[in-house]
Amino acid sequence: MCGIVGYVGRSVDGAINGHSALDVVLEGLRRLEYRGYDSAGVAVVSQGAIESRKKSGKLSNLIGELEARPLPETLTGIGHTRWATHGGPTDRNAHPHLADGGKLAVIHNGIIENFAELKLELLEKGVTFLSETDTEVAAALLADILRNQLGGDTANGGLTRAMELACQRLEGAFTLLAVHADQPDVVVAARRNSPLVVGLGEGENFLGSDVSGFIDYTRRAVELGQDQIVTITADTVTITDFFGNPAQGKEYHVDWDPASAEKGGFSSFMEKEIHDQPDAVAQTLLGRSDLDGKLTLDELRIDPELLKQVNKIIVLACGTAAYAGMVAKYAIENWCRIPTEVELAHEFRYRDPILDEKTLVVSISQSGETMDTLMAVRYAREQGAKTISICNTNGSTIPRESDAVLYTHAGPEIAVASTKAFLAQITAAYLLGLYLAQLRGNIFSGQIKDVLADLNKIPAKIQTILDNAGPLRELARSMANEKSVLFLGRHVGYPVALEGALKLKEIAYIHAEGFAAGELKHGPIALIDEGQPVFVVVPSPRGRDSLHAKVVSNIQEVRARGARTLVIAEEGDEAVKAYAEYVFYVPETPTLLMPLLTTVPLQIFAAELAAAKGYDVDQPRNLAKSVTVE
Repeated sequence: MCGIVGYVGRSVDGAINGHSALDVVLEGLRRLEYRGYDSAGVAVVSQGAIESRKKSGKLSNLIGELEARPLPETLTGIGHTRWATHGGPTDRNAHPHLADGGKLAVIHNGIIENFAELKLELLEKGVTFLSETDTEVAAALLADILRNQLGGDTANGGLTRAMELACQRLEGAFTLLAVHADQPDVVVAARRNSPLVVGLGEGENFLGSDVSGFIDYTRRAVELGQDQIVTITADTVTITDFFGNPAQGKEYHVDWDPASAEKGGFSSFMEKEIHDQPDAVAQTLLGRSDLDGKLTLDELRIDPELLKQVNKIIVLACGTAAYAGMVAKYAIENWCRIPTEVELAHEFRYRDPILDEKTLVVSISQSGETMDTLMAVRYAREQGAKTISICNTNGSTIPRESDAVLYTHAGPEIAVASTKAFLAQITAAYLLGLYLAQLRGNIFSGQIKDVLADLNKIPAKIQTILDNAGPLRELARSMANEKSVLFLGRHVGYPVALEGALKLKEIAYIHAEGFAAGELKHGPIALIDEGQPVFVVVPSPRGRDSLHAKVVSNIQEVRARGARTLVIAEEGDEAVKAYAEYVFYVPETPTLLMPLLTTVPLQIFAAELAAAKGYDVDQPRNLAKSVTVE
C-alpha cells in the first residue's frame, strides 16, 4: 500500500562515496509514489542525531519543505509515501515516526492489528503519542525494548535484536524500517505479509517495497521470506527470522531498466501504459510455445499428472484482476471443459469454500502483494488445493507462496488504474487454459496452434486501435460534464463492460455501472433516461449468431427509451450502425479473444475524459496501486 525506501552508503576519509542518502531516498519515493500519495517523509542519520521532514499531500509538498528546510547529505536514510489507514493524511500522521528521545525513526507499510492493546500498555509506562497511527506505536514499542530490555545498547546489533523482539509481539501485516542515531551506518527492516526487497550495490545497499525504489542504482535484488528481518550496511546484508535464527533470501536480476518506468513523452503514465499494450501482450506470449505450436510453460512447476486430475478451477482476484478472471472462466471452460468459478479473494475464505487436492486455484495479481488474494491463496493451500499465480512482479509474495507461477511480462505499471497489466493477465490466462487443454487432450494440437497464431496477431491489432483513436478522444472530451455512464456486454463482453465502468469510476469520478446486457430488462433499464450515455460491447457477428442479435436487440431497447448509444463493434458489423449514435470499430478477431481489443477503446475513453476534467489520471483520489492490507 505505502512506498518505503532505505539506503546505506559508504564514506571514504569522511566523505560520501557515491550517493547521498537523501538523493537515493527521494528518487526511490518518486518512483514509488504510485503506492500511496497521502503524505511523504524522510529521515537521515547525521552526526549522532536523526533529522526528519514530512508533509501531507503528494511528494512535491515534501520536496518543497526540503527546499525550505534542507537536510544534510548523509550516508544513511529512509523514506516513505503513505496511503492512509490509521489516522487521516496529516503532517502529524505522516511517516517517519520518532521515538527514544528523537534518536529512533520508523516507517511502516501495512496494519498492526494489536496496536490498541500495545498502545494502552505503553501509555501506562508514561509514553506519549503525537499521532493517530499504529506506526508510532511500533516505534514506541521498539524504543521501549531498546531501553528496558536491552539496556539502551544499540551497538553490537542492538537495533536488530530490538526489532526481533518487537516483531514477536506484533500482529497483522507489516513492513518496518528503522534507523537509530547511535547506529549511523545501519538500516534494520522486518516483513510479515507485506512487501520488502533488498537491492545489492557496490559499497551501498538498498531496501524498497518493490524494486522501483532502487532501480536507478542496481538491478541485483534479493527477495525476503515471510517473518524475516534484514540488517543492511554499506557492505553487508544479514537476514534472520523473528527469533534471530540465520535465514536466506533469494537473489534475482531485475530485467527492466529505469526508462521503462518513465513517461516517455506521454502526458501521463496511464497514457504511456495504454500505448505499451501491444508490447505487453507480445512479451507475455514470447517464448511460451515451440516451433510446432506446443505450449511450453516452464514456470509451471506442478506435475502435469496432477493437473490432468483437476476437476474444478477457482480463480481468485480483486478489482480489475477479477474481471481478467471472468474472461479466463469463459476461455478455460470452453477449451478445457473444467468447471471454473471466479471468486473475489476478500470473500473467498469467509464462506467455507469446498476445496480438495483435485481443485486448482488460480490467483491473479499485478503486484503479487494483494493482501486479500495472498490470504485466500494461503487458505487454499491449507485445504490441499494446488495453486498457480498469474503475476507481473518477479519475486513478490503470492508467486513465492504458490505452487507455480505464470509471469506476465508487462513491465512496470505505475498508474494506479491498471491497463497493460489487465491485458497481460488475460493473455496469461489464455495460455494457461490452452496449456491445460493440451495436457488433458481436450482440443487438438492444430487447434491450439491456430489460437496461438490468433493471439500473436493481437499486438498489431491493438496498435491499429491506438492509431485510430482520435474520434474516440474527441467523444470523451465532449462528455466531460456527464454525470453517469452505463456499460453493457454479453459473454466475454460482460467483464469488459465491468472494466470499462471501473476505469471511469477510478479516474474520472463519474457514476458508472457495467451490466450483463441480458440483465437489463430485469431492473437496470429503469436507469435509462433521455440522453443517458450507454456503451455497448457488441460480440462478433461471425461468432454466435444469436448472441450478436440479442445484443443488437439490447441496443434497440435502450435507444427506444432515450439512451445515447455508443457502440464498440467489430469491423464489418453493419447491423449496429442503424441503432448507434457512435460506433468505434475494432479489428476482426475470434470471439474469445475480443476482450484484448474491446477493452482498449474504453481505457482510452476513460483516460481522455478524466484528463479533460483536469484530474490526475495516474494518482486518483483515495486509491493506491497495491492493496497490501485486508
